[in-house]
Amino acid sequence: MQRFKVNSDTATGCRRGRSTAMEVSLMDLSRSKLLLQTCTVSALALVLVAASGAGVLAQEQAGSPYGLGRTPTPAELLAWDISIGPAGDELPEGSGSVGEGAAVYSQRGCSECHGPTGVEGPALVLVGGEVSRRTNYFPLAYWPFATSIWDFIRRAMPYHRPGHLTADEVYALTAFLLNRNDIIEANAVMDKESLPKVVMPHRDDYVIPVAWEPGTPRGFKRQP
Repeated sequence: MQRFKVNSDTATGCRRGRSTAMEVSLMDLSRSKLLLQTCTVSALALVLVAASGAGVLAQEQAGSPYGLGRTPTPAELLAWDISIGPAGDELPEGSGSVGEGAAVYSQRGCSECHGPTGVEGPALVLVGGEVSRRTNYFPLAYWPFATSIWDFIRRAMPYHRPGHLTADEVYALTAFLLNRNDIIEANAVMDKESLPKVVMPHRDDYVIPVAWEPGTPRGFKRQP
């Protein structure tokens, strides 16, 4: 019986020497080493960046009372500190007349929601109206302070672009609406000095709460 000698060529179907499987394995190993080195360098860089950021953050937080955050810049405070109190101490510079307010009311699209004269809607009426317990609606004439009207217009109007009115436009709109509700004269001009002096017709209907301090009893009982 004739015997055949099986060599490496017949067994693997490849040329003599290193097999294709071994070559692929070595290539994968080289790629894995390269990937590992790259990841190690990247991780080290991230650690250095994080350590640097933590040092800066620690320096910023050192001056805060609870070790959190940082002191806001004057520009950041100015952008957010827009609340106007009843006394109007925070009112900005600027002014506006009743006539200018009528033009702003028309040009800025106020009439599109409140109607040409402020009573047609579809939004809430701005002239006249009665208090409704069903909807908790308080017409402008029932607001206790004219400065609150100015504050609301600046922060919430116009409805589709709140906060885009200038200080002069807000003064003018406030003057226009106060006049339309028979609260100020047609020749009145509103500014940071005159607006807080406007006496709203229903101011005495409100009771100003006492200043709250820690330990002050609640003005109501909590129900179980």
